[in-house]
Amino acid sequence: MTAFSGVHHIALNVRDLDASVRWYGDVLDFAPLFPWNNAGFERQLMRHPSGVVIGLTRHKHEDGDAEFNERRTGLDHLAFTVDTRQELDAWATRLTEAGVTHSGVQDIPEAGFALLAFRDPDGIQLEVFLSQNRSQG
Repeated sequence: MTAFSGVHHIALNVRDLDASVRWYGDVLDFAPLFPWNNAGFERQLMRHPSGVVIGLTRHKHEDGDAEFNERRTGLDHLAFTVDTRQELDAWATRLTEAGVTHSGVQDIPEAGFALLAFRDPDGIQLEVFLSQNRSQG
């Protein structure tokens, strides 16, 4: 059987690379690693203290300014996990203090999880996700 050992990174397309780099740094604690640019795009790789790596990408293409739409083929949303309810609640407080509109903590007991949904400056839906079996603590 073939297996994965984890996810290395995810790349998100953005319209304003500088603004997105600032937002992901200020709001979510991602720190710039290094740029990776070519003739078709500008990308800033960023790492969170947890080890999660994202690439924020500004494509140099005529439709690079198109608005995000999770109903099109491609990315629907990106969810980050936390280990405790206290951490999930702390993210809700942090987002509120940062002026980021969010769903509030949503408990979904029938599915065994809770989540907090919000959007980045380009409208990409992000979530902080807590599995019920990790909610102790």
